[in-house]
Amino acid sequence: MNTEQFNSDRAPKAVGLYPHARRLGNLLFLSGVGPRKAGQTDIPGVTLNTNGEIESYNIEEQCHAVFNNIKYILEDAGSSWEKIVDVQVFLTNMKDDFKTYNKIYADYFKENQPCRTTIEIKSLPTPIAIELKIIATI
Repeated sequence: MNTEQFNSDRAPKAVGLYPHARRLGNLLFLSGVGPRKAGQTDIPGVTLNTNGEIESYNIEEQCHAVFNNIKYILEDAGSSWEKIVDVQVFLTNMKDDFKTYNKIYADYFKENQPCRTTIEIKSLPTPIAIELKIIATI
């Protein structure tokens, strides 16, 4: 399999051994993308307690940060927001966060409407409330 890996200096470093994206043919597969900002450990909109557990969070702020990170990775890999064809969304609190997330998502995807799956999960590897996995063309 002949693939090319991409990492963006504008997006946060991966929390494991994986690239931000891989290209196969004209498809670009993004690894899960969270809301952290490049070069920072703080998570936008998240307050942690002394044990490093989420005390409170702002899903709106996290959504905007995730979408910005995705935009950076796409651009740095030679793609763009308009070329997204599939979105998998992982939320840790579907009941409380879906309505806000869905409204923000609609603002970002007015022109391009990719396929989408939204899944509630118990937790993510870092104390975040949302992560997206993207497939785009390149």
